[in-house]
Amino acid sequence: MKELAQAIYRHAPDTGLCATAIPRLSLVYVDRPSVPTPVVYEAGLCLIAQGSNRVSMGERSVVYDAAHYLVVSVDMPLLCHVTDASPDLPYLCCKLGFDPALLTELMMAESGTAPRVDLPAIGVYPSDPDLIEAVCRLVRLLDRPETIRALAPLIEREILYRLLIGPHGPMLRHVAMAGSHVNQVGRAIGAIRQRFDSQIRIEDIAVEAGMSTSSLHAHFKGITGMTPLEYQKQLRLQEARRLMLIGGATAGKAGFAVGYESPSQFSREYRRLFGAPPRQDIERLHAASSTTLSL
Repeated sequence: MKELAQAIYRHAPDTGLCATAIPRLSLVYVDRPSVPTPVVYEAGLCLIAQGSNRVSMGERSVVYDAAHYLVVSVDMPLLCHVTDASPDLPYLCCKLGFDPALLTELMMAESGTAPRVDLPAIGVYPSDPDLIEAVCRLVRLLDRPETIRALAPLIEREILYRLLIGPHGPMLRHVAMAGSHVNQVGRAIGAIRQRFDSQIRIEDIAVEAGMSTSSLHAHFKGITGMTPLEYQKQLRLQEARRLMLIGGATAGKAGFAVGYESPSQFSREYRRLFGAPPRQDIERLHAASSTTLSL
């Protein structure tokens, strides 16, 4: 893990998240604790080499660190809160997005089956030394860019294989199966994300997912913990929060930008999700950030 931290440190930006020359691989460097920030976690593996992070989905929160890795099965709107970071010991993390076609290929090559599954969309598991070693080899390819094209796909296959045979493997197998409910819900999520700021008809989303409306509702909530409309609402409100917190937008402009026509409805739903009206919530987050910076 120390070697992985060093490799991430060499190639991560001064702060924040950055893509790399390796497809689907991103690196994160943060040198101080953050305020809870709305982020859409795309399906993939998150492996922390140093520091810790809390991610929240509604009332459920999970913490992962250098001793645990996070797997996200489908794109999820979450609150991300880096809890352990400093200039001397920055938060260092790598994220590898899933290639659905490769997942399917590996699953079919191994057994072609997907057992019954009752796992959450996101899961945190004790770190696997073999998985860490493979991820470390992948990140180290950034030291020799000429090797990426030939070797990165091989190491990516190994990483996905280790996840498929790991504790979250049953869920990933369902993600990879074209006719599975998890795969269909994933398609519904993609459709909602594309037009989250517009009015959507659940019947249209169900058609795009290849499901009946009743089946979409049941399986969508079983996998994400939300109905499709609740998922859209989370996307809207988290994007509005980001626009106000990072972009400096007013509540009115942020609400309108994400599809709300009624300021009162926006404020009411915002307060229900974040526990305070927009202006008060953003002031609270800025105050928390200023306190953190002064410590």
